[in-house]
Amino acid sequence: MSSMNFSSSKQFVRPPQRGIFPLDHDAECKVFMKRYLECLKESRDVHHKCRDLSKDYLQCRMDHQLMAKENLDEMGYGSDQKVVGAEEYDKSKEKAGFVAGKHIDKPNSWFWERKKKDWFQ
Repeated sequence: MSSMNFSSSKQFVRPPQRGIFPLDHDAECKVFMKRYLECLKESRDVHHKCRDLSKDYLQCRMDHQLMAKENLDEMGYGSDQKVVGAEEYDKSKEKAGFVAGKHIDKPNSWFWERKKKDWFQ
């Protein structure tokens, strides 16, 4: 039986421009990565509190040629791009018993909840 090949032309695969870079097999930047992950854990995944550690980690990757060298200011680490005055959501509405969508007094319009004669209207 013959194989099913619908394309007679050769397909070329191009690597992505950004986002994919070699893994750190030699653990050259593992210390920086662990510090950053510990900071994220301590700050309950509020990443802007660990901004300097993530910058150090990326700089280490660039220094060891694990990613392309780029200006960190252009990657969002400039002094004018710092997060200032961010507040965490305290979930006070949820603690008081608020459930999203429960305040809407609209009749349900699911097809199985309607009478059969109204299904196709």
